[in-house]
Amino acid sequence: MSSKIRVLVVDDSFLMRKIISDAISADPELEVVDKAKNGKEALEKALLLHPDVITMDVNLPIMDGITVLEEIMKQCPTRVIMVSAYTREGTSATIKALELGAVDFIAKPSGEISLDIYKLKDEIIYKIKLAAKIDLNKFAAQVYAPPLGRRELRKGVINKLVVIGASTGGPRAILDIMQGIPVGLPAAFLIVQHMPRGFTRSFAERIAWQSGVKSKEAEEGDIVLAGEAFVAPAGYHLVLERQQEQLKLKLSQEAPVNFVRPSIDITMHSAVEIFGRDVIGVILTGMGKDGLEGARKIRERGGVIIAQDEKSSVVWGMPKVVYEAGLANNVLPLASIAEAIIENIQK
Repeated sequence: MSSKIRVLVVDDSFLMRKIISDAISADPELEVVDKAKNGKEALEKALLLHPDVITMDVNLPIMDGITVLEEIMKQCPTRVIMVSAYTREGTSATIKALELGAVDFIAKPSGEISLDIYKLKDEIIYKIKLAAKIDLNKFAAQVYAPPLGRRELRKGVINKLVVIGASTGGPRAILDIMQGIPVGLPAAFLIVQHMPRGFTRSFAERIAWQSGVKSKEAEEGDIVLAGEAFVAPAGYHLVLERQQEQLKLKLSQEAPVNFVRPSIDITMHSAVEIFGRDVIGVILTGMGKDGLEGARKIRERGGVIIAQDEKSSVVWGMPKVVYEAGLANNVLPLASIAEAIIENIQK
């Protein structure tokens, strides 16, 4: 019996199917079990072949990628990686797919027919291997967890600053948390989600639409107010500064930290310089160690760190290193994190 990771490749373009399949087949640990050119074929082959991972274009004929994803997650939950173009429609659909159960996504570098997608060979292979390690039963249970109820509070001054950091699996986790945050809390939220250019704006809009909390992709000079959330734009570090009695955001393209930009560490460090012990740091699912040094700084100044637990994390990497360093005040399942944030804000 083959021990290779079995992959179903779905794309309506013959060239895209070939390029992606060739990239996968070049790795000895992976194999392409079949290809599909439309949504109907994709669903049929997913049900028949039970692949370990599916790479699937967002835009498909007969049945679109979002509909296929919904049916797959209902009938035979599978690890799905969405493949999306940097279009307004494509980015919005991708965020929706992550909410519905896709474990990750790959951004086509130059539109629907990206002949240069071979440049992403390493990313394709890496994300497939990472997806294959995800506990599917645990992940599927999270997808169908009921959302937390909405509450509304009166808006006030900023008593606490919440910095949320995440990577792989983060969009879904952040949406779940923000749905449980009451409108009008005396706190502001800075969100750092590792994500390619073009996707953070749609993600911020999705947060606002799903949660009711006023949210936007951060821009240079934005004034930070209580009850609002700002998402770090891809490619920029997000820094908080005090200017003439106002809290403003600065975007920086200084060198990546922990191989990423934006870096959770950078945002946390700037938050601590202004808010000190009134910073609540939240480290969610993701690979690597971004957020570790930021969490250390927050704890040194008397702030609070909440880490997502292993069972509810898609990838227990970033929360794990924070936990192992003894920096987490609480290690909690995803469903309990919003309530913990609220409790710490109201202390």
